[in-house]
Amino acid sequence: MERIKTGITGLDNIIEGGLPKESITLVSGPPGGGKSIFCFQFLYEGVKNGEKCLFLTLDKKVDGILTQAKELGFDFQPSIEKNLVKFLFLNINKKLIYETMTNEILSGEYDRIVLDSITPLSEMPIYLRNIETNTPNEVLGSEELTPDGNLPIRRLHLRYIMNALETTKATSIVTSELPVGSSYLSRDGISEFLADAVVTLNLDPTMDRRKLSVMKMRNTKHTLKPQDIIIEHDGIKFI
Repeated sequence: MERIKTGITGLDNIIEGGLPKESITLVSGPPGGGKSIFCFQFLYEGVKNGEKCLFLTLDKKVDGILTQAKELGFDFQPSIEKNLVKFLFLNINKKLIYETMTNEILSGEYDRIVLDSITPLSEMPIYLRNIETNTPNEVLGSEELTPDGNLPIRRLHLRYIMNALETTKATSIVTSELPVGSSYLSRDGISEFLADAVVTLNLDPTMDRRKLSVMKMRNTKHTLKPQDIIIEHDGIKFI
């Protein structure tokens, strides 16, 4: 199987050389866990190899993302000018957010895609027509059921996103918030079942340690043992 290097040497060493090509990896962790840095390293590795990359952000504006990345040692501006990487802010308050996202994913012929993060999309309401009252644009919350009573709205959102990513030839990473002490591997509790791989980033403040764990990766032999990591100026490194 062809592998795509993450740019994190220690991680590539324990997953048979990298992520499976054209797979979707969920990266989950608490605030400060290193999710965005993980994404920067993944994309930076791509642009170094001349690959076409896309960074979709829902939490921060593009200028803020680029400033943060540069402070960490990842200057994407030259690659943006060469059309190797594109950063796109998705406003969840816009009704056409899915169309904007999907059109960019499918039309760009990208090799690597990052969606940071999937959490706001999974918690959006959805607009459906009430068949009984013929009321258009009735808002259903993310925990309510579709008219057939079978599928949570949250899963509809996540399945739509994953389908769009699966349709491309890209290797993708989606991030999710992970509350401290959660028994799930994502905030929504569903993304870990839809993704091809799951990597968690955790903090241990009492021991002043950071951990990275590969919880799932299809077609890959890997350890489940948490790995000690540090975050330095040039990103995540294994100790």
